[in-house]
Amino acid sequence: MREFRVQIPEADLQDLRGRLARTRWPEPATAPGWTQGVPLDYARELCDYWAHEYDWRRCEAELNALPQFRTGLDGGGDDTVEVHLIHARSRHPGALPLLLSHGWPGSVVEFLDVIEALTDPPDPRDAFHVVAPSLPGYGFSGKPTVPGWGVERIATAWAQLMDRLGYDRYGAQGGDWGSMITSALGTGAPQNLVGIHLTMPLAAPPPETDGVQLTESEHAALAARKTFQKVGTGYSSEQSTRPQTLGYGLLDSPSGQCMWIVEKFWDWTDCAGHPENVIPRDRLLDNVMLYWLPGTGASSARLYWESYKRRRMDEVTVPTGVTLFPQELIRLPRQWIERRFTDLRHWSEPETGGHFASLEQPDVFVYELRTFFRPLR
Repeated sequence: MREFRVQIPEADLQDLRGRLARTRWPEPATAPGWTQGVPLDYARELCDYWAHEYDWRRCEAELNALPQFRTGLDGGGDDTVEVHLIHARSRHPGALPLLLSHGWPGSVVEFLDVIEALTDPPDPRDAFHVVAPSLPGYGFSGKPTVPGWGVERIATAWAQLMDRLGYDRYGAQGGDWGSMITSALGTGAPQNLVGIHLTMPLAAPPPETDGVQLTESEHAALAARKTFQKVGTGYSSEQSTRPQTLGYGLLDSPSGQCMWIVEKFWDWTDCAGHPENVIPRDRLLDNVMLYWLPGTGASSARLYWESYKRRRMDEVTVPTGVTLFPQELIRLPRQWIERRFTDLRHWSEPETGGHFASLEQPDVFVYELRTFFRPLR
């Protein structure tokens, strides 16, 4: 476990600004708004801000104000990946260790605005020691060099990480891929978990003969899911089949990498039509920088190739909490979730919020974690 600081050479930032200045822009879309993707005028405005006004050193200092480490984990395989993590311990005795797992196109930046509230709450009995690792191939973690680093292996690596930190009893939380990794952790290392909290729980549909009756809102959520599968999954089709081909463009073009990510922050947030309605521009770019600077366009996409068609729906018996935000991209009926997560202790459906819960609704996110884990301590 080695201490780590983010130290980006100034030459890398100059290179970024130079590439942005030389961007070859496409013509405007032939349909209005975001129908065909990020509108040209917003793309140009955002990249101009990125090149001339955005301050990476601010984000770098914010990361370096937190204890960061790198450590090699093998996840039960023959090869090792150097994993970057934030490990923010609470000053309160008896704090519960909490493992936070992000997904794509997120990063540990998602948790920067909630770490203080989690580690130093008004009631010390709600305190957490926060462990927030970057997924293999993401952010400042190393990139796998051989196949095999899918969801289950990352979950095994996370169990190794928590053991290495000296935590034999802890909670875990995740959204997006983090939700699947956390669920796999609940299957692979249940003896160490006091409970898991998910914002995008997945479960198989019940058999046709089950006769499950759905509510009107559940029918609407399943209809929205079908629409999403039809018009909103092009990114996952490419990343799960040809991540290497995609990577050439993402690593060479900062505007391409930026728009590949920012479009999802428009589509997957509860933003009333514009991502900056809920997430500040600087924070959007902070997250993009954790893909651009370490060059993880291909390695992050590769997780889809590893796991997308190999998703397992094993039963999870540890205490589980679910917070289902209204604009979460996959909202399954509660009865489906209860079939897989057999000890569902907490179910909440806030009035606002989307896929990036800790960025969009940090106060609600923190409240939900405190509420779920409080009786499990």
